[in-house]
Amino acid sequence: MKDLAGKTAFITGAASGIGLGIATALAQAGVKVMLCDIEAAALDKAVAGLKATNADVEGVVADISVREELQKAADATLARFDEVHILVNNAGVGGGGSYGRWSDAGWRWTLDVNLWAVIWGIEIFGPLIERHGQGGQIVSTASIAGLISGSGNAYNVSKYGVVALSEGLRLELAGRGIGVSVLCPGLVRTQIMDSARNLPERFEGQAPTPMTPAIEAGIAQMRERIAGGVDPAYVGELVREAIENDWPYIFTDAEFEPFVEMRFANIKAGFDRIRDRTPVR
Repeated sequence: MKDLAGKTAFITGAASGIGLGIATALAQAGVKVMLCDIEAAALDKAVAGLKATNADVEGVVADISVREELQKAADATLARFDEVHILVNNAGVGGGGSYGRWSDAGWRWTLDVNLWAVIWGIEIFGPLIERHGQGGQIVSTASIAGLISGSGNAYNVSKYGVVALSEGLRLELAGRGIGVSVLCPGLVRTQIMDSARNLPERFEGQAPTPMTPAIEAGIAQMRERIAGGVDPAYVGELVREAIENDWPYIFTDAEFEPFVEMRFANIKAGFDRIRDRTPVR
């Protein structure tokens, strides 16, 4: 999609952070953008800010952990812009609790937002991109945690799922003129550590077990690292470039590359251990 001007994008989690960075970069490239978010006040502010730059944008409030609300957001997008060329499944929540602190609600909320909403977004918007025959792009936000899991929590599991989904879809949709990219950001200045501010009522009262001092210290350290992370506006520009050039993977920096290489080395070592053995059939 070398020429983005005049195309239409739908972006979830677009009121702040990476989502707003992407919305801004695309709007500056002449893309019409529907910003979708669960936070009405933040969404209104983001839309007003972009409209002040003469961008052709609109906003729709939706809890994308509910498929019906995502469908209504798609309907609103078509009513406003007629067509959709770019889908950005960006909304995400952190947490889920580490081993020993899990709750069913934590897993369900995290998987609903981070993985199921991505699946639903593709199911809903994929046919809309196909039907106009102009091609398009699907970008889904995973995380570097979708390639290197530091724990077995719901967040990492959901992000591995987004990576696997994107890699498979890239092969499936190439022949239909739809590119697929997966965004695996490292530390970016977002509100991911405060995701619970948007916890739906149906999941309230099912918090994980109390945190230990060690866990609290780890969270404080992560907050500090995120505060010094990459600018979301820079990430938005990377995503714009990725859409124009159909990048399969989008990284925000090389900080975690050694850990990815370590993972690959461990996988290869597993094959090396059985390389000279004859499998029993």
